[in-house]
Amino acid sequence: MHAILVTGGKQYRVAPGDTIRVEKLDGEIGAEIELPVKASFTEDGELLSGGTVKATIVGAGRAAKILVFKFKPKKQYKKTIGHRQSFTDVKVGEILVQVTYGT
Repeated sequence: MHAILVTGGKQYRVAPGDTIRVEKLDGEIGAEIELPVKASFTEDGELLSGGTVKATIVGAGRAAKILVFKFKPKKQYKKTIGHRQSFTDVKVGEILVQVTYGT
């Protein structure tokens, strides 16, 4: 079974046991969190909607620095700035699905 989860404005395809790097989340290392699921799929390919993913925070940090250089020709304008994005490493545990019957 795998699921499409949504966090930090991005979507990730995960299965139990996967470790993914997502945007910074609140919580201590070792804390268990629940992330919303957009869709989940069984081994047969059957689509199930909704649910949550139970995950554990295994690490946190900041990515390598990205340098941004701004320049305007003939105007003597130069500016260098840097950016380091914060991230959280999450290990996916269990995928909980809401099964709906009917239409």
